[in-house]
Amino acid sequence: MYKILIVEDDVVMAYGLVMALEKEGYIMQPCHTLKKAGELLKSSSYDMLVLDVNLPDGDGASFCKEYKKNHSVPVLMLTACDTDEDEIRGLGAGADDYVTKPFNLDVLRARIKALLRRSVEPERYQSGNCLFDFAGHQFFHGGEEVRLGMAEQKLLYLFVKNPSRVLERDNIVMKIWDNEESVDENTLTVTVGRLRSKFGSGCIETIYGIGYKWKGME
Repeated sequence: MYKILIVEDDVVMAYGLVMALEKEGYIMQPCHTLKKAGELLKSSSYDMLVLDVNLPDGDGASFCKEYKKNHSVPVLMLTACDTDEDEIRGLGAGADDYVTKPFNLDVLRARIKALLRRSVEPERYQSGNCLFDFAGHQFFHGGEEVRLGMAEQKLLYLFVKNPSRVLERDNIVMKIWDNEESVDENTLTVTVGRLRSKFGSGCIETIYGIGYKWKGME
């Protein structure tokens, strides 16, 4: 059963959404400020975040950007800011979808369902003497826990989801960093190097002039 946090300062709208989405079988948690949202996210885990942009104590887009640095939970922005520039800013901050008010409830339900479906992936992978628990953000090599940054986790996940497939460098950069201006191919090289240093140099093969291929662990 999915647990969703709604951050919306319009109390009537927030509880209306809670009632509508609870009928779909979701566990809903409403709150009305970014401060409270931060406290809830520290004390509990959620499968999705529905976030307004204009909140009494801050900017939802900035909150989303900081949150997404360390979390892969999908974020849907629900806001009255309906210009193209607003949407570009929201998606650029890391939002996975952007819905403007007023909205059709059936459409919102469908978008939430689609985001949750895309976020549901196998939680654990066993590769040789390594165990990768992506849902729990825990990774083990030879029984010892290995710490990975978020980019390393995303890259590792992309590799293990595509075993023995050659992944092109440009496509990897686009999928992992999604148009971040400060990212270039050297960033990918460094991140691949970090994974090799933690799981063994033979786990990732360089396909010169093209990209990389996951070879797994012996």
